[in-house]
Amino acid sequence: MAGQDIQDAVCVDFERLSQFRYRLRCFLRVSEDICREHGLTPLQYQLMLHLKGQPDRDWATISELAERLQSRHHGVVALVNRCEAAGLVRRGPCPTDQRQVRVYLCADAEAVLEQVATLHQPELTRLREVLAMTGLSA
Repeated sequence: MAGQDIQDAVCVDFERLSQFRYRLRCFLRVSEDICREHGLTPLQYQLMLHLKGQPDRDWATISELAERLQSRHHGVVALVNRCEAAGLVRRGPCPTDQRQVRVYLCADAEAVLEQVATLHQPELTRLREVLAMTGLSA
């Protein structure tokens, strides 16, 4: 009987993991749609979100953004270049270390970010509910 209990526990874990991945994918799909409706790519939105979400400051380094985006440094540099060309972000030198570049969110982009983030709230609430129901919440 112990073998059956283990097998049942494994099945439940697959069900929970499947449900989590499904709701996460639903959230991401809705997010992608919202971003595109506002003229942003999902990566542009994520970059802006991570800039706004920096604790106690209004900038981030390329390395910090690469970590948050789980991307390679050179890919984030290319993304920042595109965002800078679109007027979403600006760069500035680090006053204490000239090797570092700080990336800042532009004021106009911040207004768009607020709109897009607000539109994410209903789907985020649904995701939280599923996490709580499946026991996967923090």
